[in-house]
Amino acid sequence: MRVRVLGQQAYLPVLQQMQDFTRERTATTVDELWLVQHLPVFTLGRNGKPEHVLAPGDIPVVPIDRGGQVTYHGPGQLVVYLLLDIRRKALGVRELVMGIEQSIITLLARYGITAQGDREAPGVYVQGSKIAALGLRVTRGYTYHGLSLNVAMDLEPFQRINPCGYAGLQVTQCRDLGIDQAPFELAGELCECIAAQLGYAALDWCQD
Repeated sequence: MRVRVLGQQAYLPVLQQMQDFTRERTATTVDELWLVQHLPVFTLGRNGKPEHVLAPGDIPVVPIDRGGQVTYHGPGQLVVYLLLDIRRKALGVRELVMGIEQSIITLLARYGITAQGDREAPGVYVQGSKIAALGLRVTRGYTYHGLSLNVAMDLEPFQRINPCGYAGLQVTQCRDLGIDQAPFELAGELCECIAAQLGYAALDWCQD
């Protein structure tokens, strides 16, 4: 599995790159993880309801093609995009979602934090507060989009939405739970957890 570190990027160009990569890939294309922090943006999934965007203010709202409702991306949040061939890996979508959740749970456990997934509302939670969101798109057996892990960010924009479509849902982040790491400092450990959970033998790191 190849890992690409994209740094801090605006949302729409990276979305276009994911779509292009997925459209052009073949049965022999190496699966990739893309690591990025985004400039502030709200993204609204395919079935997202605009009423869950309460007061976006100066933050743009971008309708996109992943599942799920509305979420926020911004500096201090680690976003991992999973560009995978799940047919080649013999992975079902539910199995993949649970594997991603477990990867985050495993990472947090290394720091003494107990977290859980939620079958009804995909993501990872610590004492009822959401610390990581998931949203995927699957086409022709290929996935894109992925996960966002709140690390050390301004959480105020989450108050401008019903996160993931749930009014009053509280969010939390690694820094507030005692993990004193920057997003890209945690990225290596998280990618190792993802690779182990999904059955990839090695990671090939690329700095874009």
